[in-house]
Amino acid sequence: MSFPHPAHPFSRREVLQAGAVSLLGLGMNHLSALQSMAAPATAPRAKSVIYIFLSGGLAQQESFDMKPDAPMEFRGEFKPIRTRTPGLHICEHLPKLARISEKWSLVRSLTHPHSEHSQGHHVMLTGRSDMPLGFDPSKPKKSDHPGIAALATALLPRRKDNLPPAIVLPDKLVHRTGRTLAGQFGGMLGSQHDPWFLEMSPYHPDHYGAFPSYLFHHERGFEKDAALKFQAPHLSLPQGLTLDRVLDRVSLRDSLETQADNLARLAGDESFDSYRSAAVSLLGNRSVHDAFSLEKVDPKWLDRYGRHSFGWSLLMARRLIDSGVRMIQVNLGNNESWDTHQAAWGNLKNYLLPPMDQAVSALIEDLDASGQLDDTLIVMGSEFGRTPKITSISKTALPGRDHWAHVQSVLLAGGGVKGGRVIGASDKIAGYPVSDPQTPENLAATIYEALGLPRETIWKDFTGRPHTLYMGSPIAGLV
Repeated sequence: MSFPHPAHPFSRREVLQAGAVSLLGLGMNHLSALQSMAAPATAPRAKSVIYIFLSGGLAQQESFDMKPDAPMEFRGEFKPIRTRTPGLHICEHLPKLARISEKWSLVRSLTHPHSEHSQGHHVMLTGRSDMPLGFDPSKPKKSDHPGIAALATALLPRRKDNLPPAIVLPDKLVHRTGRTLAGQFGGMLGSQHDPWFLEMSPYHPDHYGAFPSYLFHHERGFEKDAALKFQAPHLSLPQGLTLDRVLDRVSLRDSLETQADNLARLAGDESFDSYRSAAVSLLGNRSVHDAFSLEKVDPKWLDRYGRHSFGWSLLMARRLIDSGVRMIQVNLGNNESWDTHQAAWGNLKNYLLPPMDQAVSALIEDLDASGQLDDTLIVMGSEFGRTPKITSISKTALPGRDHWAHVQSVLLAGGGVKGGRVIGASDKIAGYPVSDPQTPENLAATIYEALGLPRETIWKDFTGRPHTLYMGSPIAGLV
């Protein structure tokens, strides 16, 4: 695939404007070339989508698909509680979500074949159950399927104010071994269509959870680290672009002078084409700039969402919705925090379920109160679920559950989704779907349909080959 590179140098005013706001984004270059591949847009059911990703694998038995009547070796320690939806029970440690169950629905039968983290991430972030040729679990590759956020970046209509169509926050998904997980990027679509990454949550190979108040280690439990702070965001430049090595990242904390110098240098480079030049105009968007500043948030909202990284992340996503961003992927849990092999019930009860319950319920209630819930589809899932049978990784470790891709639960709210519904069911031990099985392809199609991308839409990879966007059908019964 070839793209035009029209010359369009920055004016001095554009350079200074970008420096003043101190934000550089390069995620939307060449967007119009891919727009020409899409079928005419249909009316979107939702203006925006927030995809909440619980990296590590949320246990369906300890959250939204409890089996209190199963034998002890399957059912676990937690008790179910009633929700406002008759007959619907969820985990006792999700009380805030239970109180607003009429505003969200569940899919209890999502299934795919890959119970390994790298493969599971790739499947659930791309909406494709098949593994690409030459898939490498240790690193992203150009031959990977494009992520849902990358396809949204490429295919959604560009706004006049040049806001990026898709943003991922608060960090890239990185395993504690240092490997960056595949499925987050453009892959075969081309790295110039990587989504924008707002990295605000510092990566640490030995920390998990929603810092500071819910920081923990899977084995050791609660930990403190005064150095961990939810910091001012910066955007990673998409891999493979000219001058990546020269200007790897431009931080909001950089000085005006440094920004202006960098942009002035880039302005003379022919590869910094008109599409990237157009992106500079968004830097003057005051609502976007304000969305990055939690210091301007009323303290009551910080208290409501939670003064921790889960709350801050979803509050920022909510503010970006107000700014007009169409799709936001929010990674709740660095370093595969939800990978509860050991001490599962203590870690879930004390460090994972409470901040998730607080932040997600606040987001749903906030959007509902403002009248924006119907215009915003919220999806929350993981790369897979957990094994029906309780296991132990060693003789001394407290028990937990292993990886299990055969069934997981996914929560959906807003965007036309009717609350209080349950799609599909698992068997008596939450091991396999017994009714209405759903696939990652169907979940992705649900997102694409909500965003108004037609079923006839195609995209072309970097070799020019066409690919169908919809690999499944939107989940029936939700809307």
